[in-house]
Amino acid sequence: MHHELHPFARFVAILGRGKTKQRHLTLEEARESMGMILRGEALPEQIGAFLMLLRLKEEAPEEIAGFAQAVRDRLALPADVPQVDIDWSSYAGKRVQLPWFVLSVLALVGAGHSVVMHGTEGHTPGRVYTRATLERLGFPAAASLEEAAAHLRARRFAYIPLEVLSPTLRHLIELRPIFGLRSPVHSFSRMINPFGAETMMQGIFHRGFMDIHAGAARLLEQPRMAVFRGEGGEIERRPNKPTQVWMTRGAGEPVVETWPALLDVPHQPADEEMNLTRLERVWRGEEGDAYAEAAVTGTIAVTLRAMGRAGSVAEADEMARDLWASRDRAFLARAA
Repeated sequence: MHHELHPFARFVAILGRGKTKQRHLTLEEARESMGMILRGEALPEQIGAFLMLLRLKEEAPEEIAGFAQAVRDRLALPADVPQVDIDWSSYAGKRVQLPWFVLSVLALVGAGHSVVMHGTEGHTPGRVYTRATLERLGFPAAASLEEAAAHLRARRFAYIPLEVLSPTLRHLIELRPIFGLRSPVHSFSRMINPFGAETMMQGIFHRGFMDIHAGAARLLEQPRMAVFRGEGGEIERRPNKPTQVWMTRGAGEPVVETWPALLDVPHQPADEEMNLTRLERVWRGEEGDAYAEAAVTGTIAVTLRAMGRAGSVAEADEMARDLWASRDRAFLARAA
């Protein structure tokens, strides 16, 4: 009995031909294969094989860029998307320290910069996720791209859950307990930048992904992008360690800068309580916390530098401290 080869089979074959013949997908192949997955044209067995072969080989910049492009191709954007300054992905969740970067984002928003955050939650037990943190502070997640645009117009900020961008990608990320491994979907979901922000921020956990994300940003000709190893894999500068930041502008070569440690304490003990009320207390100035404030201002500094607002690392750190000092302390109370 003769079976026609399934159209998606060729993409699995490219990745799975064995050590000598396998290769990366080209950007166009990546865009086409992910397009088929998103349209429901690939079988579950093929998708499982495809994702695990990608993971085994490790994703290439062309693949990440092509996958992100395929997701963008399918986004039904509202007619009048407000201008967005910063795209901020949050796919890791926090386990060891509180999500101080949320205060960095809200301070940037308060200073007049518009931010779209997107992410997913619940895929790893025992973590504090950004969506619940924001909802607690009075910033509900957008249930649609139209609602995200409305949130942006109302307060220069929106949080978009991954299932709003793509229910398929959310489903694929949730296969983690089935594979026992992280799926490559995490890597390219961070690069979707749904509303086309000029500056894209990236936090990673594994050092090897710096050049992959930088390379993908160059292929996508993202006007400005910064990626660094953040606390817990989120976009949060670790104040007690020097931080290497890779920045790209369009298709140009990355600029790599090493940012100094902000605190003279080599190791920050794990936060056993993870009490989210401390975010509000630090914001309102009711609680002083050297680690928290360094994490917040350090993260703001990298963002300002990525945006091209600061001419040097030292200037960025100083601008960030000023921006934090002049924050509207009543802002969170009003939002809630």
